[in-house]
Amino acid sequence: MDVIQVLEAYKKAWSKKIKHFQLQKRMTGVEVAVGAFFNGHSFMTPINVNFEHKKLFPGNIGPSTGEMGTSMYWSGENKIFNATLKKMEQTLREEGYVGYIDINCIVNANGIYPLEFTARFGYPTITIQSEGINMPMSEFFLGMAEGKLRSFKTKSGFQVGVRVVVSPYPFNDKETFESTSKESVILFKKPNLEGIHIADVKLDNGEWLVAGDTGVVLVICGAGPTMKEAQAQAYRRLSNVMIPGMYYRTDIGNRWYEDSDRLHSWGYLREM
Repeated sequence: MDVIQVLEAYKKAWSKKIKHFQLQKRMTGVEVAVGAFFNGHSFMTPINVNFEHKKLFPGNIGPSTGEMGTSMYWSGENKIFNATLKKMEQTLREEGYVGYIDINCIVNANGIYPLEFTARFGYPTITIQSEGINMPMSEFFLGMAEGKLRSFKTKSGFQVGVRVVVSPYPFNDKETFESTSKESVILFKKPNLEGIHIADVKLDNGEWLVAGDTGVVLVICGAGPTMKEAQAQAYRRLSNVMIPGMYYRTDIGNRWYEDSDRLHSWGYLREM
C-alpha cells in the first residue's frame, strides 16, 4: 500500500517529465560482490570478495551514496565466482580486456541474482585492495598489463576502508561546498599517515586542504587477521584525523558478522 501511494503521488507530480520507468522484482538475501583482475588472458588469483556500504548513515539508512566504505578479503576461486565472473573469461580474452572487473549480486538459498558489473577499478575498492596486495602496485599493474602476472600474494585476513567526507556529499551542490568545505585544513593529531589514502585533496604550503567539489576527502584503511581487528585498526587510524565538518560511517565491516554465516551456510564462499 505504501509503494502504491508513493507511485500515485509521483504519477501526478512527474508524469510529464518521466514517461517510462522500470519496476524490478525485489530479491532479499545478502548483497555481495566478487571481483578479479584480468591480465588479457585469464583471471589472476586470488580473487576478491567484498561488501559495499552504500547508505550514508550507520545501520544502512539514509540516502544512497557512491559509497561510504567497503570490507573485503582475498580468496581462491569459489562458488559465486565460478557461477558469475568465471563464465566471462572467454569473452574477456577475446576482447583483450585488461584490468579489474567486479560483479555485485544478491544471493540467497535459491540462487545468485546479479545486479551490476563494474568494468574498472572501484573507488574506494582499489585503495583498500592496495592495502592487501603484498607487492608494489606499480609492479602489479605492469605485470597485469604485460599479461605475465598470473597470481600474486596478499595479506591473510580482512581489509576495511572507511570513506571520510564533508558537506555536501553525497549531493551535488557546488555553492554549499564552497561555503562550508572548500580548502578546509586536514589535520593529524600524530604524524602517522599509515593507511591514509587521499581523494580530493591538495597540498598547499605544507598543509593538506580539501579540494575538488565532491566532498570526498580521504579513505582510511585497516587490515587484520579478523574482521574485528581490521575494523579496529581502520577506526584507530581515523581517530587521528581532524577535518572541520567531516563525517563517516562507524559500522563499516559490521555486515560481515551476520552475512558471512548465511553465505557459508549456502556454500557460496567455499573455495573450489
